Amino acid sequence: MSVPAEPRVLIVDDHQLFRAGVRAELEPLLEIAGEAGGVEDALDAIERESPDVVLLDVHMPDGGGVEVIRRAATLTESPPCFLALSVSDAAEDVIAIIRAGARGYVTKSISGDELADAARRVHEGDAVFSPRLAGFVLDAFAGPAPQPESELDALTGREREVLQHIARGYMYKEIALRLDISPKTVEAHVSSVLRKLQLSSRHELSRWAAERGLDL
Repeated sequence: MSVPAEPRVLIVDDHQLFRAGVRAELEPLLEIAGEAGGVEDALDAIERESPDVVLLDVHMPDGGGVEVIRRAATLTESPPCFLALSVSDAAEDVIAIIRAGARGYVTKSISGDELADAARRVHEGDAVFSPRLAGFVLDAFAGPAPQPESELDALTGREREVLQHIARGYMYKEIALRLDISPKTVEAHVSSVLRKLQLSSRHELSRWAAERGLDL
């Protein structure tokens, strides 16, 4: 029986010394795909390196972990697994990043061996939490989330325009030209739509829109 390969891990945190410390702890245990110090750097590294797992800080000056997860969903059909690694143990931080799509949340008091094991587990499909944080998630997801009368009601007019163009098969640059906005703005709208509709990729978004006749 073959032993599964160790996951390739990207470390995302805006503190260089902390990244260096995590790297030193994990390099003997896992393959390190790289480091990033902010949202844009993280997205570039995800697209360039295709890591299996992203160790993701929750709070960063340019948007934080939630923004990385949302925008990474638009970059690839197979985004990496995300494991939040934060000094914060606040319920609102845990819930926000899990709702965005992270597979787990551990605090920075974790040991190197425990962190490597957590990365392996999320790569294998498990959900991993520091002990006292699991209760926050169970409480948050215990009941059904309230839904608007129509899912489209949650979208702005511009988001609906972008969604319709996505459904018709246009690429971001083509949508930008048609709507006279930048490709980055299109990407931001798509990220927002994915979040509001609780979808995880452009492929799912295109299918969702087509099923509702938005490609006509």
